[in-house]
Amino acid sequence: MGSRNTRRIAVLGAGSWGTALAFVAARLGHDVRLWARRSKQAEQMIREARNPDYLSDYGFPENLHPTADMEVALANADVILLVPSSQGMRETVARLQPHWQGKSPLVSAAKGLESNTLLRMSEVIQEELGNPSHAPIAALSGPNFAVEIMRGLPAGTVVAADDEGWAKEVQHILSGPELRIYTSDDLCGVELGGALKNIYAIGVGILHSLDLGYNSQATLITRGLAELARLGVHLGAHPFTFAGLSGLGDLVLTCTSDLSRNRRAGLALGQGDTPDEIRARGETIEGLRATAAAQALAAKQQVEMPIVNELNAVLFEQKPAQVAVQTLMERAAKTEREQEFVIQPEAEFINRDEGLEPKGDG
Repeated sequence: MGSRNTRRIAVLGAGSWGTALAFVAARLGHDVRLWARRSKQAEQMIREARNPDYLSDYGFPENLHPTADMEVALANADVILLVPSSQGMRETVARLQPHWQGKSPLVSAAKGLESNTLLRMSEVIQEELGNPSHAPIAALSGPNFAVEIMRGLPAGTVVAADDEGWAKEVQHILSGPELRIYTSDDLCGVELGGALKNIYAIGVGILHSLDLGYNSQATLITRGLAELARLGVHLGAHPFTFAGLSGLGDLVLTCTSDLSRNRRAGLALGQGDTPDEIRARGETIEGLRATAAAQALAAKQQVEMPIVNELNAVLFEQKPAQVAVQTLMERAAKTEREQEFVIQPEAEFINRDEGLEPKGDG
């Protein structure tokens, strides 16, 4: 991989996060194509040299080029960042496929589960591409607010891929003095952390709006992390991932900052607004869809997620939030450290006649 050279970066999705990632790449000197799904938006960005719909206070550098032409965006791209909404990922990949040469890493920066299939974004990408086992698919996730990235404030994030070589390539190209990128081979865990943390931010917002104190909010964050990790480990993720940037880091950020759309949605719900009224304001609240998807996925996998279940009842079954809190508080007493979270040492073990021994040099 050598020293960093100027690369061609395609960013597909001109929302706030897509715009911020385009700026990250452009500031590092790369040639960036920012693709917008709507031609009108692309034309405005070209004319005004800024994104009039998102983060409009920031003018585009000369090496950031907006376009509505997918073929132009992808031409000779070294890395392709996929940044639509989670529910728009499949359509975006379908439009990408005729122009993709099969070599450039596809990096999902969308956080969510597809509502009808319950698939993670990398699974949606792979399925839409025809399930090629060799496809260079990665995911980028972490505690990153777009507006702070635009301001050049320091931040950390994680890029994960089943083949860590792809993750290291993305790390090499996009890491800089403002965004420190770590790598991971736990694609499942990194994606689930990003997809499900918004659920608990809605819950924390509700608790704050109901004036139920900071103790309750800290408890929800902590137990939310436990049940998020429970589902992740069941699906094959590594438990340590949920203690990292894409797990605990993103969860704490989203639950505690008023910059979080999902936390603000929870505040509005606690004040009596309905999910439909919140959606009508035009903001994408990924946690609303994620709650229903996580509840369905947990039921399918027979994994216990009581906070998700109660939030789903509040959001979609008209259960009063105070009653949901009472239901959670009155659950049967149990131990904090559950069996599935007894973390094994890093050495892998195999059964031998004489007992458990570490595999390899040990």
